[in-house]
Amino acid sequence: MNSAPRTIVLIHGLWMTPLAWEHWVTRYEERGFTVLTPGYPGIEPGEAGVSALREDASALAGVGVREVMDHLTRVVAELDTPPIIMGHSFGGTFAQLLVGAGLGAAGVSIDGAAVKGVNAMPLSELRSVLPVLKNPANVHRAVPLTAEQFHYAFTNTLPEEDSRRAYERYAVPTPARILFQGGLATLTPHAATTFDFSDDDRAPLLFVSGGSDHILPPAVQRQNYEKNVKHSTAVTAHTVFGGRDHFTCGESGWEEVADHVLDWALNPRAGVLDAPTGQR
Repeated sequence: MNSAPRTIVLIHGLWMTPLAWEHWVTRYEERGFTVLTPGYPGIEPGEAGVSALREDASALAGVGVREVMDHLTRVVAELDTPPIIMGHSFGGTFAQLLVGAGLGAAGVSIDGAAVKGVNAMPLSELRSVLPVLKNPANVHRAVPLTAEQFHYAFTNTLPEEDSRRAYERYAVPTPARILFQGGLATLTPHAATTFDFSDDDRAPLLFVSGGSDHILPPAVQRQNYEKNVKHSTAVTAHTVFGGRDHFTCGESGWEEVADHVLDWALNPRAGVLDAPTGQR
């Protein structure tokens, strides 16, 4: 890179909207960055976007990985210079896939879901997604989580009252087709989540894990990291924030995660990295 990137693209995960990044946007803008938070097709920004989906989520029913990737690719490709691309949960998967497509100056996958070839699925992950995957008819639906399911999958380290507040502000139905495509990728030729682990020319990529994450535990990101390191000479790193759940971008201490990943993206280095010592 001739100069450090000054644009950051933040990609939300399933059951979320761009509103989930509200604190990160402010923090990064205060550091002088331009921050974009594109939603998936059918997802609008802000509190109005959350309200609209709770009222009627039918626009998401047919949205899959390729539809989201096509949309995000257009957003990133239209920028004048390659941005830093960060994503949370399945947004981390999209960040990885965009980097694999030759886009971005650096990529960060926070609590990211597996791309094709990463087969780790701990029992807590299976329990978290079972409410959606147990009914094959859901593939054509946008499916919500209950407050109790959200507490287990996203906010398991938080008191129930704090979890309920996060649920009421951020949670929306999600396009189940994306979950089915991710879960069945191993059995699907040319799956939408296919990633070239042997690409030596891709941008640097950081995997971040919450040590107490239920829906996407560290084993998922660790296997992804190790497979990249084994097959590619491109810069790859992994950090585990002990004690943090899947709501790591919003729960107390999110600032340490936000600063850590941005500092890394501006000065990428390979290997297993220590999390900031101030983590809770």
